[in-house]
Amino acid sequence: MSTWSETWTWYEGEWYSGNPPIMGPRTHAAWLGSSVFDGARYFEGVMPDLDLHCQRVNDSADALGMKATFEVGKMMELTKDGVNKFSPDKQIYIKPMYWAEADGPGVIAADPESTRFCLCLFDAPMAPKEAAASVTLSPFRRPTMETMPVNAKAGCLYPNNARAMVEAKSRGFDNAVVLDMLGNVAELTSANLFMAKDGEVHTPAPNGTFLNGLTRQRVIHLLRTAGYKVHERTIGYPEFLEADEIFSTGNYNKVSPVNRIETRDIQPGPIAAKARELYWEFAHA
Repeated sequence: MSTWSETWTWYEGEWYSGNPPIMGPRTHAAWLGSSVFDGARYFEGVMPDLDLHCQRVNDSADALGMKATFEVGKMMELTKDGVNKFSPDKQIYIKPMYWAEADGPGVIAADPESTRFCLCLFDAPMAPKEAAASVTLSPFRRPTMETMPVNAKAGCLYPNNARAMVEAKSRGFDNAVVLDMLGNVAELTSANLFMAKDGEVHTPAPNGTFLNGLTRQRVIHLLRTAGYKVHERTIGYPEFLEADEIFSTGNYNKVSPVNRIETRDIQPGPIAAKARELYWEFAHA
């Protein structure tokens, strides 16, 4: 039996402590995967880009044929209410979710009128500033729009990244670089990926196979505003093997350096450190 960290979930007008049983075996999402979510963060008294995360979960619901029922402003107010249930020193993962309760026409499709919403907040400490990860190339690849709903932050997309993570860990690495179907770098299993070479920053251009993360977009803007050249382009894996530095962006830890790619040790560099510094300044502004 799992031991959950401190968790509060809002569902149909009430806050529940722990992991409330709000899905049954006939729930469409539990059976056929119609769930979407988003992930924002509370830390050090701030919740950066919360409005954008709330808007994205609504967009994801629409993309999966469900009915987004909560306005962004209402979701943000609920989040502020929920955060107050934790001690101020906590680092909280903010997870609004939609899922379909019932089948629609033909059983496989969800009934949009059955869409349910919950807001789950839980204690999830962020990695320390000095933490870094080792990465390797995954044998698995990201799907395309023709094969999966990659235009949504959908729960059904994550088993593919999970198997890539498990395979990488079985070989002694922390994370995996996942390619797109054409063999170009897409992302890590759990974050967007950047590299620096000769003082300039490069990151895979969003091509519909991976999530164009909100933290990714924010860091690109902050680096460009600070005077760095940031290139969004097609990148092959060999370029990462020769990079001066590599770092990732994602909601869970925001900005994190890579310290090993395959057998090559790589020092966390000044651009990754600057990206993290700029993000923290933005978050507290």
